[in-house]
Amino acid sequence: MCMAIPSRIVALKGDMATVECFGEHREVSLMLLDEPAVLGDYVLVQAGGFAYERIEPSLAMEALHLFSEVLAESE
Repeated sequence: MCMAIPSRIVALKGDMATVECFGEHREVSLMLLDEPAVLGDYVLVQAGGFAYERIEPSLAMEALHLFSEVLAESE
C-alpha cells in the first residue's frame, strides 16, 4: 500500500515543481495533473516523483496534522 502525504508547491519551472513537506524539499513532475498548478497548491506525489492530484488546502492541512500526530507518537 502506498500512502501519499500532501506536499505544497514552493517553486515552478515548466512541467516541474519543487514541493515541500515537513521541511523536506524535492523536485516532482507535474505531467500527470489535469490542470495547471500554481504556487501554494497542495499535491499528492507518487513514489516515482510525479504529482498526480491537486487537493484542497483544508484537506491537506487536516492530513498533515494527522501525520504529525502519528510521527510524534512514534518518537
